[in-house]
Amino acid sequence: MLSTKLFDHTILKADARKADVKRICDEAMAYSFCSVCVNSYYVPYVRELLHGSDVKICSVVGFPLGAMSTKAKALEAKIAVIDGADEIDMVINIGALKDKDYAAVLEDIKAVKEACGKAILKVIIETCLLTDEEKIKACELSKEANADFVKTSTGFSTAGAKVEDVKLMRDTVGENMGVKASGGIHDKEFAKELVVAGATRLGTSATIKIVESAFYDV
Repeated sequence: MLSTKLFDHTILKADARKADVKRICDEAMAYSFCSVCVNSYYVPYVRELLHGSDVKICSVVGFPLGAMSTKAKALEAKIAVIDGADEIDMVINIGALKDKDYAAVLEDIKAVKEACGKAILKVIIETCLLTDEEKIKACELSKEANADFVKTSTGFSTAGAKVEDVKLMRDTVGENMGVKASGGIHDKEFAKELVVAGATRLGTSATIKIVESAFYDV
């Protein structure tokens, strides 16, 4: 069975409007999802909408490409937390990882982690663009930087979450770090497969469809 607390109810499209964000927040409170995941512009608005509820606010940083400067990512994360974000989902510098500039990737994650303060940090490694060796290294660097989660995908690249990637990520980071699967999660069967493989959080915009299939615990 899937708990509703597994889900980050997500709205990250460029053309999302206030009415769309409000609907997502209302749904998240009605179903008691773990969080609402939004672009940082909407964090103050979401804080107002979720006031008094136990639904967390998740904001993306360096999204969706990850190729921003480290200072820009850290500042974006800091502002999002000040504005009310409880969790930050950052995108790694994928090009630097592929160039084997591991010091740059590590410092990038560390800087955002420091900017997060007490907020949870999830590191999006964009698995569809990486070899297995690169996926492992990205997870190792995220763990070394004391991130709280590794995350499969932005949902804006060539593919989303895969069961085999979640298993590889879980095997790499061990049992004490979170693994978030996101991108292309549209039904309960796939959601369950990802959890069995090791995912402890699921990010999806199809959350209502999944939970209304009566395959969850409240």
